[in-house]
Amino acid sequence: MKIVGVMSGTSVDGIDVVICEVNGAPPQITAQILSANTIPYTSALRERILAACDMGTVNEICRLNVTIADTIADAVLEVTGEALDSVDLIGSHGQTVWHDITSTLQIGEGAVIAEKTGITTINNFRARDISAGGHGAPLTAYVDWLLLRHPEHWRAIQNIGGMGNVSLLPPLSDTTSALIAFDTGPGNALIDLAVAYYTNNTQHYDQNGKMAAAGQINRPLLDELLDHHYFRQAPPRTTGRELFGTQLAQEVIGRGLSAEDTIATLTALTAHSIATAYQQFAPQLPQELIIGGGGSHNQTLLDMLDELLPPTRVLTHEAIGLDSDFKEGLVFAVLAYETWHNRVGTLPSQTGATHSTVLGQIIPSNNYTTLLQETWQ
Repeated sequence: MKIVGVMSGTSVDGIDVVICEVNGAPPQITAQILSANTIPYTSALRERILAACDMGTVNEICRLNVTIADTIADAVLEVTGEALDSVDLIGSHGQTVWHDITSTLQIGEGAVIAEKTGITTINNFRARDISAGGHGAPLTAYVDWLLLRHPEHWRAIQNIGGMGNVSLLPPLSDTTSALIAFDTGPGNALIDLAVAYYTNNTQHYDQNGKMAAAGQINRPLLDELLDHHYFRQAPPRTTGRELFGTQLAQEVIGRGLSAEDTIATLTALTAHSIATAYQQFAPQLPQELIIGGGGSHNQTLLDMLDELLPPTRVLTHEAIGLDSDFKEGLVFAVLAYETWHNRVGTLPSQTGATHSTVLGQIIPSNNYTTLLQETWQ
């Protein structure tokens, strides 16, 4: 099946549209990225989304639900072009505006996407897992389990988007160990907020970690940040901007450090929180740490992880044949594929749910009847 996976993460940079070919069934499922692009949010829409995450009113979130869906649909139409006619499904994550262990909200109404594109759409992936007692995250882990286990050694598949999440994968030769997955804590969100503040919104991320590299880590502040209660929670666990967002960034900025020292310290917070999580919760230190998401472009962050986790090899997704920027789009294409085939998209060890569940909501569109006939004939 040809499926478009759509992802917009907690960094609120834009919409990743990933056209994928997905076939087979677990454990022999295959997934390949055919083409992909990111359509940036306008500055005005990005600011609206960030404001809604912090203090959005009901009417503003309702309006954004439609506006973001329109933007997603337009992005899909732009990226697919004439290839839209060959697309079977759209799997859309939506834009998270709130997420905790009991509730979650991703906006970007699937009905609008299905109507504008004419393609059957699956969205709202996280709610079913939460209803089964899970945390609704990290959802990437099941696809990591299906596609990315090494034949002989443990791997950590670490996404560093706005937040960080990891899948600790036993080797294929290990038939007894379970998948372990959880949010490690902040990824880029605090760094990005600080960069935007110190540059008067002319920059939204620390390009290649240059600002962090020019600063000095403030160890007392780092130790204080690492004492956050979240880092003492055992998996399964999940987090978001409600803990590691604007409020905490403002508190850190208020300490009066230089821009470079603040960003160096926040970058170290991300690196140390990842390394400490592995040391605390991994059955054994992984031989490979494979990083995706925006953090894979921050060389200072990668260097910190390399220093903190010897002898683990620190790699990016490109080392195993995936695009670091579009891996999450591929994940939601695969999850949509599994949902369409009435197969689960989670494991209890991944989210803490009482049982595995089929994820998401299916919104039929113009190709729905044909797709049913082709799938179930």
